[in-house]
Amino acid sequence: MPGGLVALLDDVAVIARTAAASVDDIGIAASRAGSKTAGVVIDDAAVTPSYVTGLDPSRELPIIGRITLGSLKNKLLILLPGALLLSWFLPQAIIFILMMGGCYLSFEGAEKVIEKLGGEKHGKTLEDKIEDPAAFEKQRTSSAIRTDLILSAEIMAITLNEVADESFIVRAGVLAIVGIAVTLFVYGAVALIVKMDDVGLHLAKKSSEFAQAIGRLLLKAMPWLLKALSFVGTIAMLWVGGGILLHGFHEIGFHGPSDWAHHVQVAVENVSGSFSGIFGWLSYASISAVVGLAVGVVLTLVIHKVFMRGGAAH
Repeated sequence: MPGGLVALLDDVAVIARTAAASVDDIGIAASRAGSKTAGVVIDDAAVTPSYVTGLDPSRELPIIGRITLGSLKNKLLILLPGALLLSWFLPQAIIFILMMGGCYLSFEGAEKVIEKLGGEKHGKTLEDKIEDPAAFEKQRTSSAIRTDLILSAEIMAITLNEVADESFIVRAGVLAIVGIAVTLFVYGAVALIVKMDDVGLHLAKKSSEFAQAIGRLLLKAMPWLLKALSFVGTIAMLWVGGGILLHGFHEIGFHGPSDWAHHVQVAVENVSGSFSGIFGWLSYASISAVVGLAVGVVLTLVIHKVFMRGGAAH
């Protein structure tokens, strides 16, 4: 019995060490994969406030809560199992799914650029009058969850691509951690952003002159912040979409564009001295954004001028 107990304890210790190692591996891999999704996360955080702007302030947090729950369902109940099955049975398809996501982000970014330059607008904008608040709220919530599904698919695909060589347990753990962490970060930030004007209004009514000054500053800053987020979101769409496409072309054997972009990055780093990391990254991100814009413009013209008009004609 003592010998059996010692052997059992040894087995438990081995299992515990293995589990601890797996946890460490998951943490390291999640950190690595999470950094790769930063561009899509920025895009998600920048786009989402537009879905509650213009609604009754009392409905903002409940709507964000519903979108957050929808986002968690997207990631944990749909995308995580799908990603694991894909990595198990058809891992070579991951790069093509990434490139499809890159095309979508490029299309969305280019469409926004064209609209800002005076092109035809598609769908509702922040300036549109809300005639039926209840219907608008339902429509915006559903639209936000659909958009989240696409962006979440891109996040999960990028994450899966980063941990493709890890064990099944590590892949599952990393996907779950990144999915939950990204969702809480994005929608927590969105909640703070959309309630900033309420905080400003509350402070502006205080007796303290300092509090009033802070409140007025927040109220004045809110419109500018939304515009800045819209701009950052558009740029993020283009740079992330273009970067994914450059990487995808390289992976499928078309090395020219990505090699040229890396050569430019190295050249910029060589002449940037102590700022080589920043300027090198900026140069590659800029090239990626140009690629994303070029691909996105082509897709926008084809979709809106050919397919949508053809469908309308019928």
